[in-house]
Amino acid sequence: MIARLRGRLVANTPDGLVLDVGGVGYLVAATPAAARRADREDEASLHTYLHVREDALQLYGFADASERELFVQLLSVNGIGPKVALAIVSGSPVAELRRAITLEDSARFQAIPGIGKKTAERIVLELKEKLAAAMPDPGGGLAAVGAPHVVARDALVELGWSVVEAERALAETDPEAAPEERVRQALKKAA
Repeated sequence: MIARLRGRLVANTPDGLVLDVGGVGYLVAATPAAARRADREDEASLHTYLHVREDALQLYGFADASERELFVQLLSVNGIGPKVALAIVSGSPVAELRRAITLEDSARFQAIPGIGKKTAERIVLELKEKLAAAMPDPGGGLAAVGAPHVVARDALVELGWSVVEAERALAETDPEAAPEERVRQALKKAA
């Protein structure tokens, strides 16, 4: 298993990054965060996952261990392969994706190209308990913080915004405000 690579970026191709490690060029399909990290450092260090198939060995690269961990968890979901898992991890920060799973927010995953309603629901269903067990929340704080956010986001979606547009707009609002106020703030900034 190749779990980490450290080397010099020699190419950034549509198929992935090519890292020169001791004279050997490794092709790594990487998240955007990993690609940015490799691009700005003289010697990049990426967390990796080696996916073994009957006809190929494929390396996937991540900026940090949390991206890699979520990628591996996504692979455990029935019907999710490495390309779809990479697309999911590449689409949003890991903390947002974990929060969406914990709050059973399958709409967050449907916004990712290639993820339909059934697949999004399967991700939430199969990973919710695993994530809850790994990150205990004794006071219900995560649900208490996330529920108003989901209400505000869903309100913007009802007004015709995409889930991604609503998430971006809400990121620029006061997270402590009531959902109605966050929607007002988002609408004002959009006007």
